[in-house]
Amino acid sequence: MQLIAIILTALVALEHLYILWLEMFAWETKGKAVFKGALKPELFAPTKVMAANQGLYNGFLAAGLIWSLLITDTLWASNVALFFLGCVVVAGVYGALTASRKIFFVQAVPALLAMLAVLGARFL
Repeated sequence: MQLIAIILTALVALEHLYILWLEMFAWETKGKAVFKGALKPELFAPTKVMAANQGLYNGFLAAGLIWSLLITDTLWASNVALFFLGCVVVAGVYGALTASRKIFFVQAVPALLAMLAVLGARFL
């Protein structure tokens, strides 16, 4: 179960590194393709700074998850992982309620699965 928890946590971290890249560095290129339909094409340039700010926050989530993978004490590592995965879940639920239901499945569900694996590794 520990290996599954590590893999799922790492995948959530990688997802948020991708979102960081997308929102901070590829907002006007790849971002247009990813968020097609969510924003009119002419809105990508004026929202570039806002998207970069959002990307930075996604980077903080990824950094916390990566940090949890580097901690050698298993209890402390699982506490840190659960905190940052919980933050991802909250962000995913909020995004689903305010922007698109798809966000729940893309962000919150993977984080919830990782949380279950971390808790399973901790208590099983």
